[in-house]
Amino acid sequence: MTSRRPSLPLRTAAIPAAMALTTALAFLPATANALARDGHAPAATPAAADGPSMSYVVNTRPGHHDSSRVRKAIARAGGTVVVAYDRIGVLVVHSANPDFAKTVRAVRGVASAGATRTAPLTAQSTTDVGTPQVLTEREEKAAAAKATAGQDPLEPLQWDLPAIKADKAHEKSLGSPKVTVGVIDTGVDDTHPDLAPNFDRKASVNCVGGKPDTSDGAWRPSAQESPHGTHVAGEIAAAKNGVGVTGVAPGVKVSGIKVSTTAGFFYTEAVVCGFMWAAEHGVDVTNNSYYTDPWYFNCTTDPDQKALVDAITRATRYAEGKGVVNVAAAGNENYDLTADSITDSSSPNDTTPGDRNVDPGVCLDIPTQLPGVVTVSATGAKGLKSSFSNYGLGIVDIAAPGGDSTAYQRPEPPATSGLIYNTLPGGKYGYMAGTSMASPHVAGVAALIKSTHPYASARQVKSLLAHQADDTACPNPYDIDGDGKVDAVCEGDKRYNGFYGAGIADALDAVEK
Repeated sequence: MTSRRPSLPLRTAAIPAAMALTTALAFLPATANALARDGHAPAATPAAADGPSMSYVVNTRPGHHDSSRVRKAIARAGGTVVVAYDRIGVLVVHSANPDFAKTVRAVRGVASAGATRTAPLTAQSTTDVGTPQVLTEREEKAAAAKATAGQDPLEPLQWDLPAIKADKAHEKSLGSPKVTVGVIDTGVDDTHPDLAPNFDRKASVNCVGGKPDTSDGAWRPSAQESPHGTHVAGEIAAAKNGVGVTGVAPGVKVSGIKVSTTAGFFYTEAVVCGFMWAAEHGVDVTNNSYYTDPWYFNCTTDPDQKALVDAITRATRYAEGKGVVNVAAAGNENYDLTADSITDSSSPNDTTPGDRNVDPGVCLDIPTQLPGVVTVSATGAKGLKSSFSNYGLGIVDIAAPGGDSTAYQRPEPPATSGLIYNTLPGGKYGYMAGTSMASPHVAGVAALIKSTHPYASARQVKSLLAHQADDTACPNPYDIDGDGKVDAVCEGDKRYNGFYGAGIADALDAVEK
């Protein structure tokens, strides 16, 4: 799955065994020539439909956003349009014709087309990996006893807030309720007492099938689904209300934009729907702690994978044009995303993955590596790059707390764990970790900036994020586990480098400057 599995956070990625023992990572296919001339297949040549039903995206060429001609060609090729986003020229299609994509690519007006998954459109089993670490009632009471005046009861466990000066920022501003952050994720439990006060129902939706479902509660995760999205939402905007924990921007609104299947897969049609929904429903910032399944890296040299990149790129650009700041997690495999080659052993993750060597300059982690998206790496309680966090000079834009093994980066008291403590479905709280947890910290800071500068464009908010970030130099050497071996190489200087980008996000500057 994705979100880096369940996909979650960015598939939530592999982390050192020491950390895996204490918690689950935040996660976590003849008639082409006939169609080419006029977009129509001969009526006497019906499309084959002898394969399993699959999902596709079809992207029209510029100037062909009126999709009527392409729609007819799609029907003749054996496809059914589920939804058409004509504003960006993307259509979501189901077809049982194994040659559907090949056929439609030859149609005049089609720029690219590809299958969004390698598994048929059938129900998926639930395969969440692990569970968050939850405290006992006694442990929660012990933490609450250490809370100081003005703190929510469990805030002493949140070392991540002072790490970005959010505690100081809250003395000046909690953020504006006119600002909404959309959590594009596994769903958000808006009944949680720490989320209900700040939940934006009108900006919430279920996009799992690629088409918006606004029925009441459609954005919530079921009991069998991952708590990932709820945890992320709390990190952003858990209310400062004398209950539980506090978010980075506890005065802003948060919405649930559910895009993952029950099994935790984030497919292209759902992700496109999520960005389009955010763009048209007043969302100011989106958080994206996942990668788009089934490919960890989507190679633009492959026609199917290229179509997925094209579709989501159009959606993110459209959203940004509408003023939305899109923030995404860098991933949890300790990959150097500027390397000449990376071995991807997890794709396609919805059928049978196998090792393949990819060039991350051509094969992209989406939406993380798309133009305009703010890419976030994770840091631990000591301010070092988290042991699992992906990195790369020119890829990572900014860093924020995502947690790490307590054995590697132990927080100062009264916090006791190096992981990130926040909301879980059902009114609960628990620890999770990953770049999935780092990204919402930046989304929260972006929301504070938007609160301070309500008329700022998406570009301006991103510029302020970078300029206000605290410069953080490369550790030399980076030996996170202390075994005498370098675990990753950081390139760049204190002002901008591959581990931290422009630096660690600063919530205090966000409300002051």
